[in-house]
Amino acid sequence: MSAHSSANPSSIAWAAPERERAFHAWLTPLLATHQLDLATLAPASADASFRRYFRIRGAAGSLIIMDAPPPLEDVRPFLQVAGLIHQAGLNAPEVLAADEAQGFLLLSDLGQGLYLNALKEANQAQADRLMRDAIRALVHWQSTVKADSLPLYDAPLLQRELDLFPDWCVAKEFGITWGDKEQQLWAGVCTHLLDSALAQPTVAVHRDWMPRNLMVADPNPGILDFQDAVRGPISYDVASMLRDAFLSWDEEHELDWAVRYWEQARKAGLPVNEDFGEFWRQVEWMGLQRHLKILGIFCRLKHRDGKPKYSEDLPRFFNYATKVAMRYAPLKPLVRLLEPLQGKALTVGYTF
Repeated sequence: MSAHSSANPSSIAWAAPERERAFHAWLTPLLATHQLDLATLAPASADASFRRYFRIRGAAGSLIIMDAPPPLEDVRPFLQVAGLIHQAGLNAPEVLAADEAQGFLLLSDLGQGLYLNALKEANQAQADRLMRDAIRALVHWQSTVKADSLPLYDAPLLQRELDLFPDWCVAKEFGITWGDKEQQLWAGVCTHLLDSALAQPTVAVHRDWMPRNLMVADPNPGILDFQDAVRGPISYDVASMLRDAFLSWDEEHELDWAVRYWEQARKAGLPVNEDFGEFWRQVEWMGLQRHLKILGIFCRLKHRDGKPKYSEDLPRFFNYATKVAMRYAPLKPLVRLLEPLQGKALTVGYTF
């Protein structure tokens, strides 16, 4: 929902004429209700899913339209979590009109000030302010967004995510087949990561609490892309925020922000581990589960979905994963699985 580009409605490409007809049949009555100017309809952004977004001008300013084609996408989780976020008093897009069956939503627009862009351009003091706002909002999210109605981030789901790594990154991207020995090492690492995740207290987990899904807004931040929220480990969103897909920080900054989060979480009565060292280990192990999943997802986006750009960030995730695996004895076997991939990556031109 961030990058604006001007176009007219006829320049918006549709996969099928019936989808385009359904869209205009849904939108036409809304033009009068919300005083929308059809001539201003333009692509806003697309994301890694099959959803895409348009901007359109209304009497009071710009609005966002989500196009989430079923059966590939389901807008009901988005609508449910948007409701929970508004109940919690946090800033997320307001749903102005919805056709659940067809996957069309009209939403308020949180603007174009993406956290990711702001952080890339920020000096350290500005970055610190933005990250402190993100931390405050996360503590508020975890304290007030009701988790009971959300799907559980359970062992099968965590394992399915981990399985993306051998299936799409190891086998598909690098053409490597693991033998019994490698499979055993992998199973051991997975067990450690799952045990650590499942031993943690659970809260509402956004699942992508990262600068690409936060907007510089008032109140700050605006929260996007929350439809995959689950009830899961308390360290998950902290790991997402500090070890980002598109931006990396020095460890001193990671630790500073992690301590700040941990202190605020304790003050708010959240069930974080009372030993910061143990909490940081949980964040690192949870982050590793996420990084292995993302290595798989980025390769799947390239090979299955024809979106090769994401694979440019593979080296960042190999670096994250290697650093954590080297640091903790139970995770060291993972280094043996990563090394051949990194060797191969260098020969095909990835930069580490």
